[in-house]
Amino acid sequence: MSSFELNKFAAAILLAGIIAMVSSFLAEALVKPKLLATPAYVVAGVEASASTPAAGAAPAEAKLAPIAPLLAKADPAEGANIAKQCAACHTFDKGGANRIGPNLYGVIGSHPAEVEGFAFSKALEGIKDKTWSYEALNEWLANPKTYAPGTKMTFAGLRKPEQRADVIAFLRSKSDSPPPLP
Repeated sequence: MSSFELNKFAAAILLAGIIAMVSSFLAEALVKPKLLATPAYVVAGVEASASTPAAGAAPAEAKLAPIAPLLAKADPAEGANIAKQCAACHTFDKGGANRIGPNLYGVIGSHPAEVEGFAFSKALEGIKDKTWSYEALNEWLANPKTYAPGTKMTFAGLRKPEQRADVIAFLRSKSDSPPPLP
């Protein structure tokens, strides 16, 4: 096979890839799916899940239980173990460097987007008048994307309230003067 034939073969593959990419962009721009308010069909004997609203009902957001009762028995050592997954992006030591995420020393009682030298997302810049209280951290740790839509943080959240309480107790231990427990 001559080099001219190989060039035609490579050009055909590249052209096919470009056509697929352009058609993908066009399809995404032209087709806008519309979510149904109620399920199209109901399966007998199966309850509606939390993600599927009941017929005629508006979707309700799950309200988190208060974290204060769990903080009384929270274990900072267990929180340190859970926070090891956070250490890939954050540091917890006084004067520690910012990584992908900001240093979290003294975070409780501070304000979002307050760490010097870190470029925060617009989502956190927009709530910098709030305070990282125990309840605010509980909501953040449960689901950062729900607490601050548009945040750059990719962490999915901690589903178990006991784990969130342990992490908050650990973060409380990482402060010169932590706020009193509620």
